[in-house]
Amino acid sequence: MGPITRRSLTVAAAGALAATVTAGDALAEGRGGEHRPEFRGMWLATVANRDWPSKPGLTADAQRAELLSFLDTAVRRRLNAVVFQVRPTADALWPSPYEPWAECLTGVQGRDPGWDPLGTAVREAHRRGLELHAWFNPYRIANHTDPSRLIPTHPARVHPEWVVPYGGKLYYNPGLPEVRRFVQDAMLDAVARYDIDAVHWDDYFYPYPVAGQVFDDDAAYARYGAGFPDRASWRRDNIDRLVYETAVRVKRLKRRVRFGISPFGVWRNQATDPLGSATTAGVQTYDDLYADTRAWVRRGWLDYIVPQVYWNIGFAAADYAALVPWWSEVVRGTGVNLYIGEALYKAGDPAQPAPWQDPAELSRHLTFDQGFPQVRGNVYFSAKEVAADRNGAMARVVADHYPHRVRPPR
Repeated sequence: MGPITRRSLTVAAAGALAATVTAGDALAEGRGGEHRPEFRGMWLATVANRDWPSKPGLTADAQRAELLSFLDTAVRRRLNAVVFQVRPTADALWPSPYEPWAECLTGVQGRDPGWDPLGTAVREAHRRGLELHAWFNPYRIANHTDPSRLIPTHPARVHPEWVVPYGGKLYYNPGLPEVRRFVQDAMLDAVARYDIDAVHWDDYFYPYPVAGQVFDDDAAYARYGAGFPDRASWRRDNIDRLVYETAVRVKRLKRRVRFGISPFGVWRNQATDPLGSATTAGVQTYDDLYADTRAWVRRGWLDYIVPQVYWNIGFAAADYAALVPWWSEVVRGTGVNLYIGEALYKAGDPAQPAPWQDPAELSRHLTFDQGFPQVRGNVYFSAKEVAADRNGAMARVVADHYPHRVRPPR
């Protein structure tokens, strides 16, 4: 399998992805119908019960009540979208024919929770005028390295040759075409069955580097790496294929469903690549995660991108005020919407530096963003902090920037 060329992907993408999305625009606009659309989202994380459910094993009624409370919180904060994690660790928050019920629901992987969280989330979000973006993690299998802890019918146990242990976790091997097809099929099942507004991925492609450890994909590289100058190029091509193929398949299945990705905020540092940002970040997605996030935007494969710009204005290694202009230039002229991922979880955290103790820091981010028309919204990590608002930073954002509810861009 040789490399996909830029030209072949770009030409194909133009035909498959160019349709203007017009369906599904009738989401509630509240009092803000006359205002410019902008995306106001929050991530609702389920991995390790980060936001929801508050603990595994709650009754179906208790889980549902907590979920609806988060949706109501989004409305109260004048948000218009919830990014709901429905495939946290190669398992599912809906009755999937591909993967087991998620352990975060009942505490036992594969146990039916007695209700359909994704179906309920879609229905109840739409009732409240919220978009529901289904958030999937493509390759993470488990936050441990013991396959015997997975249920016997788990695809990772049925196909142990698909699995790579690394950094204390289990991953599917992105270098195997059968893995790439399987994870797409598993995610697209939710697209086919539910009225979701978007497919959303976060920042996990190849895993973040762990010192002293090697991601063992030697056999896959030997089999499929011919024609590539090095392993890094082959790995990037594997991720490119996953992104492009998913984009095409989503549009073929339901043209109005969007596809968005929320990568780590730094593609490459300027010292590494003159096209990179004026940053000195310790991680670069292109080099360390094999995720060419800039190319995906420039080639028009995505409907939106949400770089996780999780640093304060003035942070030396990765300044918010340097990254937002950089990303604005990346999306310019592409038709890809740019939303900025915001580190609400840092606000008021005593372990964070002084700027995060100031309740006005996040509001200053949105004020800064107003200078860049390419920025069409912001997304907050995550729902627990949107609700609790430790130091009032979220309330300040709402007071300063969200006087009305508005609809998301389409």
